[in-house]
Formats: sequence, C-alpha cells, structure tokens
Amino acid sequence: MARPFKQQRDPQRTIKRPTTHFTPIAQDPDAPPLPTQRLHKLLALAGLGSRRDMEALIASGRVTINGQVAMQGAGVTENDIVRVDSRPVRLSFEPELPKVLIYHKPEGEIVSQDDPEGRASVFDKLPKVRGAKWIAIGRLDINTSGLLIFTTSGDLANHFMHPRYGVEREYAVRIFGELTDEQLAQLRVGIELDDGPANFDIINPQGGEGSNHWYQVVLTEGRNREVRRLFEAFLAPVSRLMRVRFGPVNLPPRLKRGMMLELSPKEVVGLLEWAGLPTPSGPMRQLTTREKDKLGTAFTPKPKREARERIAAGEQNKSERQNYYERNAPPSLAETLTGTQRKSRGTNSVDKKASERAATDKERLDRADFARDKRNTRSKSSVPKKPTNRRIRQVTDIVKAGEKPPKRHKS
Repeated sequence: MARPFKQQRDPQRTIKRPTTHFTPIAQDPDAPPLPTQRLHKLLALAGLGSRRDMEALIASGRVTINGQVAMQGAGVTENDIVRVDSRPVRLSFEPELPKVLIYHKPEGEIVSQDDPEGRASVFDKLPKVRGAKWIAIGRLDINTSGLLIFTTSGDLANHFMHPRYGVEREYAVRIFGELTDEQLAQLRVGIELDDGPANFDIINPQGGEGSNHWYQVVLTEGRNREVRRLFEAFLAPVSRLMRVRFGPVNLPPRLKRGMMLELSPKEVVGLLEWAGLPTPSGPMRQLTTREKDKLGTAFTPKPKREARERIAAGEQNKSERQNYYERNAPPSLAETLTGTQRKSRGTNSVDKKASERAATDKERLDRADFARDKRNTRSKSSVPKKPTNRRIRQVTDIVKAGEKPPKRHKS
C-alpha cells in the first residue's frame, strides 16, 4: 500500500501542548522557604544557550514551570518541574566546578566568533565542552599577543572583566622611542583621550636597545586599544604589545605561543575563592588517568576543518582584492608627469606565503574528499570483467622471410 502524502502544517496554527496534572507535594509550613534562582540563569548553566537567548526562549512561551507558562524574570526552586517544548530539563542548583583554559595568543588571530572577513579566530582551536560553552575573559586585538583566559563560568568572567572590580592587567610594551620622566609622571596621573581620561596605575621602564625601549604597565580597565592610545598621545607608537598577567593568573613561561593549558580543579577553586563565588560543597568528581595526564600539560591545538576552509577562502579573497586594487589603481603624479606606466608589483612575500599555504591546505582537503567519495561510490557487488580470451603464441607462428604461413588445422 502506498504511503499517503503528509499534510503540510499551518505555521499559524496554535500548538496543543499536553496537559500534565501535578500532584502537590505536602510541605511543612514551619520549614524555611527554599532559595529561588532565576530561571534564565539556570537554563544558561544547563548549556541551552546564553542568558540573552534564554530570555528570548522564555518570552516565546516555550518554557513551563509546573505546567504553567513561565514569565520573564521568574524564579524556580528545587521542587519545581521545568520543561522546554514539553521536555523536562534537569537544572543544577548546586554550583558546579567550571573549566578554565589559558591560551598564549599569537599575533594574527582575532577574539571573535563572527568575522565577515574569514580571519583566523581563537575560537577555532578551542576543545569541545559538554553542556556549556567557552567565554573569552577580555579581548586582545589582532596585533596583540599574550595571556588569554577562557572559562565556562559567566560569573567568573564577569568578575574579571567588569570595571567595578578593578582587576589588574599587566602588559609588556615595546615602543619606538623613549619617554621622559615628565611624560611618565603624566601617564601615571592621567591624560584625556577621545573616550575620557585614562592613566596607568604602574609604568616602569625596562630598558632596551637602540630606538626600541620596553615598559611594564599595569591598569585596571580594558578599553579598546587603551594602551596603544596612551603611548601614541606622546608620539611613541607601540611596536609590540603582550599581556603577561590578568588578575591572579600569570602567563606561564613554559606556555609558548599558540599553546593552551587547562587549570587543575584545585587552581579553579582558588580562582572562585578569589572572586568570592560559591564553590562546590560536595566531593569533586574523580578524574580519569587520561584527564589527570592532560591537566597541567601544555598542548598545541589544531584548528577545525571548517575553520581551515574559511581561512583559506579568506586568504584567497584577500589576495584577489589586492591584485584588483593594484591593477586598477590610478596613476601617481610622477607617472603622469613622466608618462611612464606602473609595473605590476604583485604580492609581497608575506601574501605569497599565505596564498601558497592556503592553496596547499585546499588541495589537501580536496584530495581527502576525492578519496572518501571514491571509497563510498565503490560497489562491493560489482561483477568482475571477463578476461579476454587471448591465444598463446606458438613457435609455428614465426614466419621467415619469403615463406608462406603454415595452415592451421581446425579442431
């Protein structure tokens, strides 16, 4: 019997949700009330999305508390039953130990998950985590390297980044030139920038060679390009900037550029106590032998395949745009006066290496895809070809010059 066609669902129709009859639990009237927590916070901690996404989910009416549609800002207790799309959700009221990851960010990577230009991102190398997502504590621009912290706890990240906590950030800065004592004193007191006054809490010269000099600076806020703008106000451009400390976390010397390190549970508990956040009261989960070996060991992560394809496409588009601008650039004044024609400069060595690396990665991925498709399309039940019935060459087949070939007898 042929299967009938499915009827198309009307998107405007009202969804009939199953009605659940809850039996009220007898409670002691003299018992103290159970502590309540915000619903959107617990849903975010359960790994369903960010807090903003959970607020939008609650506003859509897809979340229920004890059979009633949840309202924005609602609180729940341990005895409440929460469902999302009629499916029960297990909420954790006890604080769980978050994960903390330290990354030595190299130059050339951005701290963003969405980039229209397709550049390399620090999120391309992060390991997968169950029921949560990585949050970058602070940002570093594409030309800044050094310490970058990731965590799965939004409260811990907020304590690091919010200006009211005044967490110190320490940088090693190399500038072109040298500042005088008056300029150093003025940077400690503060100067006026485009977005308000700014200053360094600590600035100490660290020596240098030739026209390059190093400085150690400490400040308690993280405005956009604040360190660079403070030095550029005195016509001292920054040639290298590296963050070496963020609050109580220092950049380990053994952590080279592009390497990661996961903190141990004991170190994570120390960070939670430093931030004044609740720590798990129960016993910690026993780690496996593999997890114990990985903790405290620096490793070099590899970007995901989708990230490699995106970066290769971005490098190719960048090279094509640069070639287009060079070919269609208007002639300069010297070329107009002399009547000469500009020679095609082509791409520099950096772009050539990047384009060659992108082409190599794309070719390797294409070869892997071709090999996989070839294995999948190969049929196991294919009938082998019948071998050709070839006659074996005999001695009598050799005919000398001037002789007639011998007659063959039919069998």
